[in-house]
Amino acid sequence: MLKRWKKSSTEDKVIDTLIALFSIVFIFMTIYPFYYIIVVSFNEGVDASLGGLYWFPRKFTLENYKDFFNDIKWLKGLGISLSTTIIGTTVSVLFTVLVSYALSFKDLIHKKLYMTIIIICMYFSGGIIPYYTLLKQLGLVNNYLVYIIPGALNTFLILIGTNFFADIPGSLRESAKLDGAGEMTVFTKIILPISKPFLATCVLFIGVNKWNNWYDCTFFIQSKDLRNLAYLMMQVINSTQVSASAAAAGVSVTSTTTTLSVQTAAMVVATVPILCIYPFLQKYFVTGMMVGSVKE
Repeated sequence: MLKRWKKSSTEDKVIDTLIALFSIVFIFMTIYPFYYIIVVSFNEGVDASLGGLYWFPRKFTLENYKDFFNDIKWLKGLGISLSTTIIGTTVSVLFTVLVSYALSFKDLIHKKLYMTIIIICMYFSGGIIPYYTLLKQLGLVNNYLVYIIPGALNTFLILIGTNFFADIPGSLRESAKLDGAGEMTVFTKIILPISKPFLATCVLFIGVNKWNNWYDCTFFIQSKDLRNLAYLMMQVINSTQVSASAAAAGVSVTSTTTTLSVQTAAMVVATVPILCIYPFLQKYFVTGMMVGSVKE
């Protein structure tokens, strides 16, 4: 690296320096807001409201998190979010992969019709009222399954997956069938092991969507026992006073907390689980997006 730098022309050095400086500034602007949220969440709210808090908590406290989780509703909301994310992601990835794999066959009967229906469903919606009426008739309103069934298929990922599986050489399936393998064996033993990039892409897209899903809870859930964490946090974040947020969430707020400090604690709780999962799937993510989105 150093030898390359010495051999570079003055113009190249200037350009490389500017690129490096721009990258550092961009990374700082991206990371610091979240870091600041963490700092405020571990600082006394009243003290943080005085300003001058930039790098480290001035008066360290866990009261913000205690107030946040003081009521059993938050624990129930966390449980609902975890279960719907795990179950919903598993179901959605399973059906999305199966449909994508089936549509990747060139000799599939009525393939163009199926693809047309999928594209229409992706770009056009029937509207919230017909959608609510449909869910009501299916018995999914105020039902735990409303988090799972309506999102069982992801049309965008189906299109990516169809191209991804279509790029896999057909000779792999043919050679396996010559050795006596059935269609299910080919799919589970050969296709899935080489589809990790696409699977990781599905898990990230769908998992993040399920975890942040407050929309379904707002319109289709009335039972307090079925409210997820995203919905409860939205109530707190949208509140304008500490007392209002406590009333909405059913928590008792101490004198050292403020609206901002409770909000930052909520943001940290919502973000940390996704940040813990992302590093393990990130190496497959770009590959899955690129391979599945390019069709020769």
